[in-house]
Amino acid sequence: MFSRGVASCYLSIQNIFGVLIFSAAALQSPQIFAQQSPNVGLISGSVISGDGEEAGVWVIAETDDLATHFTKIVVTDDQGRFVLPELPDALFKVWVRGYGLIDSDPVQLRTGAEDIKLRTFTAQDPLLAAEVYPANYWYSLMQVPSETEFPGTGRGGNGINEAMYSQDQWLDLTKQGCQLCHQLGNKATRTLDHLSHLDFPSSVQAWQYRTAMGIRGAFMTRYALRFGPRGMEMYADWTDRIAAGELPPEPPRPKGVERNVVITQWDWGNESSYIHDEITTDKRNANLNAGGKVYGVDGGHGALLELDPDTHEWREIVIAVKDNPDNPAVTRFAQQFGVPSAYYGREALWQRPADPHNPMFDELGRVWMTTKVQGNNLPEWCEPESGNKFAQYHPSRGSERQASHYDPATGEFGLISTCFGTHHLQFGWGKNRMLYFSGGGDVIGFINTRVWDQTQDEQLSQGWCPMVVDTNGDGRISKPWNQPVGPLRSQNEGGGGGVLTDVDFELDTRMSPGSYGIIADTREEGVAWGVGTEFPGRIYRLDIGDNPPETCITEVYELPVVEGKPMGFGPRGIDMDSNGVVWSALSGSSHIASFDRTKCDVLSGPAVIDSQHCQQGWTLHEIPGPNMKGTDRKADFHYYNWVDTFNTLGLGENVPIANGSGSDSLIALVPATEEIVHMRVPYPLGFYSRGLDGRIDDPDAGWKGRGVWANYGTNFNWHTEGGKGTTSKMVKFQMRPNPLAK
Repeated sequence: MFSRGVASCYLSIQNIFGVLIFSAAALQSPQIFAQQSPNVGLISGSVISGDGEEAGVWVIAETDDLATHFTKIVVTDDQGRFVLPELPDALFKVWVRGYGLIDSDPVQLRTGAEDIKLRTFTAQDPLLAAEVYPANYWYSLMQVPSETEFPGTGRGGNGINEAMYSQDQWLDLTKQGCQLCHQLGNKATRTLDHLSHLDFPSSVQAWQYRTAMGIRGAFMTRYALRFGPRGMEMYADWTDRIAAGELPPEPPRPKGVERNVVITQWDWGNESSYIHDEITTDKRNANLNAGGKVYGVDGGHGALLELDPDTHEWREIVIAVKDNPDNPAVTRFAQQFGVPSAYYGREALWQRPADPHNPMFDELGRVWMTTKVQGNNLPEWCEPESGNKFAQYHPSRGSERQASHYDPATGEFGLISTCFGTHHLQFGWGKNRMLYFSGGGDVIGFINTRVWDQTQDEQLSQGWCPMVVDTNGDGRISKPWNQPVGPLRSQNEGGGGGVLTDVDFELDTRMSPGSYGIIADTREEGVAWGVGTEFPGRIYRLDIGDNPPETCITEVYELPVVEGKPMGFGPRGIDMDSNGVVWSALSGSSHIASFDRTKCDVLSGPAVIDSQHCQQGWTLHEIPGPNMKGTDRKADFHYYNWVDTFNTLGLGENVPIANGSGSDSLIALVPATEEIVHMRVPYPLGFYSRGLDGRIDDPDAGWKGRGVWANYGTNFNWHTEGGKGTTSKMVKFQMRPNPLAK
């Protein structure tokens, strides 16, 4: 931990308390533990400091007595009391972390210890206190160019890329570009300490080196160049000011229902596992796989990770690929790179080819994934000459990732070549068990899994739709794909006004790269929704109709732009509640946004040309937190979001939850009250999540039978507190009725 051991003047006092507490625990009868069932024990007590009872601080218990490192975290109530519930029989290190405090020394306590007094101390040094603040508080110190400096005038002018025409667009790039793979503002990124041995003459040069090094260096460099020279200057100025002692504002401690949260963590994977996402159940049925094993996809190592929450055991399952020497699947990650990593040198950490990205359970208990199952050469039946009606209507433009499924009951994989690229995936709610995919560029692909199970025919079971808008309002797509089309242009995109035409046209894929996220409509079979991350951001509604691809029609709704300024920007996640309302976390502006299509007066025709035709359908809820320095925009970054349709957390049905990927948290919005609930993960710092889902293990067990799950999904585990050698974690969130519920 960052701050443990820094305040050495307090240690002798804390050690005295530790001895006293351990002695009290040693008096507990060992017969109690032998009679307990697994994971039902408690540790309880209170937290005090020289200022008295410490409310809203975290009590952290961790152990290595189990098959994997196990951690339980709770929050103290308004009198500083705590109960650590559902503990296995083990010897735990128990300690305290809280804003305004220094980390307490751990004390050894065995399951069953009660009425324990944990002593902590106020941080007299503001820097020491700030070491445990969420990353976005440190990130908020970054000074972005002022609004008056846009549009940029290039290298010979103000150093801002000419393509950057607003401060909001710049902010969006700092979020969706630089935080796409990892958190910014944590200890590893807000300092240049790991490069100090190289003795760079300036911080700008150190940042240029940092963004070029390691297995992801080429990717980072491409993004850095999009800012222009001012980008490196901005990051260098940020770390320089922090090195000189500038500190962020103090975050509030958990309050209200935030103190009812119970966090459970299991370590899994190895120190270089890049576990992109997790899944615990079918998102259409939160009772499926109740009490069962949970899964994550290790994108770096081409594997599926399986965790048993009851036995605390995990294992790696290598994901299969097709054996085709003429079209072999190979890894997309660099095997050689010019600038060595400061952590792993020139070691190529990720070598297996499967590259899994996103997992989903189906109703049969199989785990479906977007994975690479073949090389980049498309099967012949993907070509127009094959007679494939989808290829004849709109030829595929490539497929770098396809689809697979794993059956835990048999241990077997199913591998499906696709004519379209895949990224995220989501099951539909109808009888055809449609599985929709993003990642296809200007198309949305789908697999009819009912047909696949019946026939095992890759071509027969799949199809795709180009995203074409009905702009003449006749209810059909009248312009064939292979004729010239007008680009869909936003009036907020720097000089590119709307194209006034009364015919259907295909989206300009150079400007609209297609759908990033994907969901299926909860109420209409054959309808999928996607999200486009191009600034300021849009959502898409695709209705495949009764005879795709000819009947495919897309609607596009851009985030509202008022007097040239977007109300919010940067949608990445997308989900729908049971009422048909779409929810999206805005990673750039830090909002939870909803869109209600029933409020739209116009759905097609010339009025939809700029995608601003249903501003009234949008509602934006700003997420509390610090502003980026010199702006009115928040500093947090949200990788994705999910809607708790079945009340798996305990805050009610249809509660949208955003990943606080920049703030070590999950963030829930309770629609009935518009209350924002932060569920912080205070340890280890660097909780960077991508997806999440919720499961009901026992509907009759109250809060103990429910939970929401997420994982540490950063590219780089060595950015997490603990540094090199730290592994990823699976994390379960539960909401008790009060902070002392057992």
